[in-house]
Amino acid sequence: MTLEIRNEMGSIDIAIDVIANIAGNAVVESYGVVGMASKHQVRDGFAELLGKENYARGVIIENNEGSLDVDLYIIVGYGIKISEVAANVQSTVKYNLEKTLGLNINAVNIYVQGVRIINSED
Repeated sequence: MTLEIRNEMGSIDIAIDVIANIAGNAVVESYGVVGMASKHQVRDGFAELLGKENYARGVIIENNEGSLDVDLYIIVGYGIKISEVAANVQSTVKYNLEKTLGLNINAVNIYVQGVRIINSED
């Protein structure tokens, strides 16, 4: 599936996976986020962290008449205020997608799939 952008020179097709990877990179660089989680893989209260090549599995992109709705599935660090982390992720992802791709972002929805202790050795 692709998103088509038309301008005076022609059209540009952007794969949804590209948009998801840009959003995923913005998420994991945000303070308080341990990593991305799969949208389908919560079992027994344990969510698996996704690697860099699988960020698209933790992101859902919906195109609503030219504006995008982005759903993100994340794991946050223990002891950090979840609402602050979520607000920071929302603004970071929206900014990165709008500035990188020139897209109109309608909503960035955050789904916290788990809380983990942040390893200070990383």
